[in-house]
Amino acid sequence: MPSLEPWLRGTETDVPSVGRAVLHALQLAEEDLKKWCASLSDAELNAKPEGAASVAFHIRHLARSLDRLLTYAEDRHLTDGQLSLLRTELDPDATRDALFAELAASLADGAKRIRAISPTNLEAARTVGKKQLPTTVGGLLVHIADHTQRHVGQAITTAKIVGASESAR
Repeated sequence: MPSLEPWLRGTETDVPSVGRAVLHALQLAEEDLKKWCASLSDAELNAKPEGAASVAFHIRHLARSLDRLLTYAEDRHLTDGQLSLLRTELDPDATRDALFAELAASLADGAKRIRAISPTNLEAARTVGKKQLPTTVGGLLVHIADHTQRHVGQAITTAKIVGASESAR
């Protein structure tokens, strides 16, 4: 029998429900990416079947967008470093060890930051991006969970396609 998903394990009970749900989404993301993508070779992680984004892109984007979205939730502006990393998410040179180390560090940092944000007013106004698009702290937290899971699904699907094409050779 498969283990229970994080949200059903009764964990993170010290965190209010919205923050807890985001933490559980991040935990599930890490578990699923390790399960489905960690055994891929560097070449497979960087493969772009039929021009689709690589598994490496989805993992990098997930890790780096978590940092950017939390920066907005914290009512801060992106740094030059964050913007520089954004421009390299599609680079085809990922290695498995570096990719999963970046993911683990990002998820750990994100969890700390979510715990700090969680008790704040979820309706507090925030803005996103150069255009300063309106949202709220709660909107950003919910989007973090949604966006993370979207890219996990895309990474897993791509991993399965890459694995199937490799085994057919």
